[in-house]
Formats: sequence, structure tokens, C-alpha cells
Amino acid sequence: MRRLRKAKIVATLGPASSDKETIRALFDAGVDVFRFNFSHGSHEDHRTRYDVVREIEKEVGRPIAILADMQGPKLRIGKFANGKVALEAGAKFTLDRDPSDGNDKRVCLPHPELFAVVTAGQNLSLDDGKLRLRVIESDDFSIKAEVVTGGFLSDRKGVNVPEAILPIPVLTEKDHRDLRFALSLGVDWIALSFVQQPEDLHEAREIIAGRAGLMTKLEKPAALDRLDEIVQLSDAVMVARGDLGVELPPERVPGIQKRILRACRYHGKPSIIATQMLESMIHSPTPTRAEASDVASAIYDGADAVMLSAESASGSYPVQAVSIMERIIIEVERDPIYHKMLTAQHGIAQMTQGDAICAALRHVSQNINAATSVTYTASGTTSLRAARERPASHILSITPNLTTARRMALTWGVHSALIEHDVADVDEMVEAACRVSVAEGFAKQGDLIVIAAGMPFGESGSTNLLRIAEIK
Repeated sequence: MRRLRKAKIVATLGPASSDKETIRALFDAGVDVFRFNFSHGSHEDHRTRYDVVREIEKEVGRPIAILADMQGPKLRIGKFANGKVALEAGAKFTLDRDPSDGNDKRVCLPHPELFAVVTAGQNLSLDDGKLRLRVIESDDFSIKAEVVTGGFLSDRKGVNVPEAILPIPVLTEKDHRDLRFALSLGVDWIALSFVQQPEDLHEAREIIAGRAGLMTKLEKPAALDRLDEIVQLSDAVMVARGDLGVELPPERVPGIQKRILRACRYHGKPSIIATQMLESMIHSPTPTRAEASDVASAIYDGADAVMLSAESASGSYPVQAVSIMERIIIEVERDPIYHKMLTAQHGIAQMTQGDAICAALRHVSQNINAATSVTYTASGTTSLRAARERPASHILSITPNLTTARRMALTWGVHSALIEHDVADVDEMVEAACRVSVAEGFAKQGDLIVIAAGMPFGESGSTNLLRIAEIK
């Protein structure tokens, strides 16, 4: 089974999409990567969904990627005596370390590390930005603030501190448990939440130890100050516009989204645009025109993938949401302007052997009107470099490594195909490339294909071979 598009679809599984029939329907509708949100659900819930996805993978004969998304250090206030309070603009309100129930004057903030970094004049966002406070003064026990934007505030709502790097670990105790469980299942990607600086990635990288790809979620303004470093240290990047939009003025988010996509393209790292893409489809069978334009804009900008969250996890129309997302992507990729925009965004190839070969792959494929571009890869590096070039043809990524095949399901233009064993020489590689191109529906007799690979075979990061072959 092959897709007719190059950009990928990520869908979150949840209460509305836990049974095999629905998950299969989601795959058939276009899902390439299933996301498990560890902010919700038990380990047993995730294990059951994992087993279902792997069953479907065997049935369809196509590698499917699974992304485990860690909750991260979500900061929350304590509880109120009456469950919620009304805060009026201009009123004074205190966040403190007193564990007793709060009222309309104060509430507990059970995160002592915040008190050391919050200073007068800074802004605090509560309940996903619905309420805003400005700090008047703070000490080791309390943060006194003025309400700038009021409203109802209820128990355990989130707190964001946009203008500070918080001295808290990216992996909480819960995340450590969830991460080790996800790796024991065999997930393909681990998403790390609330990354603020490159150093935040080191601990997760050590724990993962190559067993999954490391995806950085960009949702903290501080991370943007060292964007290139973070992208380089990541295997993929998610533009998590929910929290990013809480911590930044909404008018800044579109420009930042484009900046992140450019950085990912330059460094050859897959990118996902996430949050509220088809939000109205949680309750409606069709999206708004603005939502359709939002999805289309992400594709025009060159994103590797777009993602559904509550739309597929808890919404009333999960399969329809995937279907309309696929239709939007296909429509954009048919547009000649799309290809012109990808070409305009194209940067100079980096000064490596692999980038030089994959840049040539793109040009040769176009010049001879190749049926497909084939990458033979052990680690996925060749396929990633080829995808960075955004060739006109699809990229057929052939690998003897199931882990690599699954991980590549996230990458723009890449169709992963698994072969039973590694090849011994160039002739065997060419034969495999021709055979799989026909079997997977990318080429027929008389077509030309272009192949990029690395020698010696099986050695990661050694892309150094370009070959043209005719399908006999």
C-alpha cells in the first residue's frame, strides 16, 4: 500500500480511537504515524494500542511508526476551597507555598523552583493563557501579582512563565517511568516536552541509547534563542503551537513556525506542525475554511508532517479528520506553486559526501524523469538527506532494518520498504532496487530509477554512490 502524497499524517490515539476497527480505519484513511500521549491513559491502555498497531502493520505489510509523547514538567496550581474562583482585572492575587486550599486572594503553587526565578514585571499565564498576571514582587515563599486578564480559575490549572528559563528537569519522575515503559514496548519515536535549551536533551538521549528517535517539542520561547543547536541535537522537531501560543503573543507564532521549519529543512531533520489544526472537527464532521488553510499553509511551507491531537483521540469524527487532512495535502501537492515554493526554499547542499550525492540524486532524477528515487540505507541517513532535497519524485527507502523502516515513516516523501537481508554488492543492490520499485508500485518495465547508497553496505552515514538503472 502506497500513499499518493509526500507529506505525512500523525494522529493521536485515545478514547475515541482505541479499538482495532477504528485504528485500521485511521490507517486506511491516511495515518503514517500513531501518537501515544502519555499525559493521558495508563500503561496498559498504551500497551493495548501498541499491540493493535503492530497487528495492523503485519496485515498491511507496511512499516508504521509509533510516537510516544512524554508529558514533561507541567506546572499547576493547587486546589480552591470551592473548586474555582473569579479573578477580576486589577485585583491582587498571590501564589504561595501554603498547601491549604485557596480562595480569591491566593492559591498554592507547589513548585518551589519557580519562586527563585520569577521577578517583578514578569507575566504569568494561567489555564492555557486564559488568565494573565503581572508579578509585583516575589520571595522564597510567595509571588504577589496583579490580575491583567481576569476570569474563572479552577483547581489544578496550568501555569506558564514565558519570560524565564525554569530550573527544572525536562524529564519528571513520571516521564522516567513512561519513557522506560515506551522503550520496552519498542516505540519508534520519543517526544520530549518543554525543552528550553540544548542541555535538556542529553539525559533523554542517554536513556534512549539509540533505541528510538528523539523528537524535540518546541513550545518554550527560551528554546528559540538556541534553535539551531537544539535542531542539530534532535532527530526530529515538533512545533507544539498550543503551549508556544500561550507563552508568546499569537501574532508571533506563524513567523516562528516558518523559522523552525527552515531550520529543520537546513539541518535535514523531520518537522511536525501540531495543535488545533482541525480543532472544530472534534465536534463537527467538516473543518472551518480557516483550518483547511492552516493545514495547507504548513504543507506549502515544507513541513514533513501535520498532526491531529484531540480530533482523532477524543473527537466525534476521527476518521473524517484524517480523510480531510489527506485531501488537503494531496490538493496542495498538485499545485504547481507548491513545487516552486519548495524550490525557492531550497538551500545550498551542506559540504558532506552524503549531501553532495543526494543533491545530485535530485537533479538527475528530474533530468531523466525518473519513475522514483531509491535510497538504500541501513540507518536512514541517506533517506533523510534525500528528503532534505525535496525531489520531484517519491523516495523509495529500502532497508534491511525494521527499526529504520518504521522511523522513516515520519519523513517527507519517503516510502519505507523492508527487505529480508542486506545486499552483498552493487549488482545485488540494483537488483533489489528494481524489484522493490515494481513491487511497491513506483515503476514498471522500461522506467528509469535513480539509486543513492553508501559503500561499504551496512555502514551508517557513508552515502557515496549514485546509480541509474532501467527496469527490465
